[in-house]
Amino acid sequence: QVQPVESGGGLVQAGGSLRLSCAASERTFSTYVVGWFRQAPGKEREFVAAISWTGGRTYYADSVKGRFTISRDNAKNTVYLQMNSLKPEDTAVYYCARSAYELQREEQKYDYWGQGTQVTVSS
Repeated sequence: QVQPVESGGGLVQAGGSLRLSCAASERTFSTYVVGWFRQAPGKEREFVAAISWTGGRTYYADSVKGRFTISRDNAKNTVYLQMNSLKPEDTAVYYCARSAYELQREEQKYDYWGQGTQVTVSS
């Protein structure tokens, strides 16, 4: 099994959009929940969103609900995070990881973390 690889981060103005991608091997993601987390400078890593294996169920942190959308394309072994109406407080390194548990936000229930992709939102 291969570590996921995140991409799509960058610098964007407040109110803008970015789409992050998390790609892994079929063995890494097959039948697993996949989640996105983020870590801002000087802060602990926090849950952002998660999606079930089929994509039929999603779960969001309150801070991103209505602005971010998680989706997955299992044919491409890729999970996406569409981020709209970005705010400076969304600035962080974004990570993806998989979980063998039901949709949930506990970081300890996730493994196979990627290296992260930087998102910077300017005001």
